[in-house]
Amino acid sequence: MSGKQQNGARVLLVEDYEINQKVALRMLKKLGIEADLARNGQEACDALEQDHYDLVLMDCEMPILDGFEATERIRRREREGADNVTIIAMTAHKGADEERRCREVGMDGFLEKPIRLETLRRALADFLTD
Repeated sequence: MSGKQQNGARVLLVEDYEINQKVALRMLKKLGIEADLARNGQEACDALEQDHYDLVLMDCEMPILDGFEATERIRRREREGADNVTIIAMTAHKGADEERRCREVGMDGFLEKPIRLETLRRALADFLTD
């Protein structure tokens, strides 16, 4: 994102597991980012209809609406004129097949769980700075 710095970025964390929510929010705070939280893909879609986010950290496996279907809905809305948003997958599944699946539905990046602070810092730097 041109000119966007990490501090002040609007980030939406989409994660259903409470412990992972707390860990990710704590890491983001250490990086100077106060993120909003959605507990499933439907909440993420609703949040993006209401507000603008620079980046979405999207868990892939959640109840109600998983990260894959949520990303497909978000990308469909963008084709209809909604603002584009960067989506980074967060998944416990490792390997090239999982990363390919994430990219096929329109995710821009891929993080394997457990996510480490330095890995998150690099991913955010890749997408939120020049």
